[in-house]
Amino acid sequence: MSCGNHHDTPCSEVLDRVYTYLDGELDSNRIAEIRKHLDECSPCLEEYGLEEAVKRLVAKHCGCDPVPQDLRSKVLSRIEQARAEMAE
Repeated sequence: MSCGNHHDTPCSEVLDRVYTYLDGELDSNRIAEIRKHLDECSPCLEEYGLEEAVKRLVAKHCGCDPVPQDLRSKVLSRIEQARAEMAE
C-alpha cells in the first residue's frame, strides 16, 4: 500500500512494522521514523488504528490463552490478502 506521497519511510515499510511498533520492539530511531510517518500519512494512520484495535481486542479476549505458534503468520497472511484485494 502507498498513499502516493513521498515519505522518508515508505508506507509499505511502516505497515510491515506495525506489529513490532505496537509491541515496542523497535529501537528509538525506528519508533521516531514510524511516528513521523504516521503523523504525515493519514492512510497509514487509519491502517494503524485498525491494527491497534484488532490487537487490543485479541488481548482482551484471548490474553490468558496460549497463542498457537502459527497464528501470527496466518493473521499476517490474511491481512496481506485483504490489502491486495483492496489495491485492485
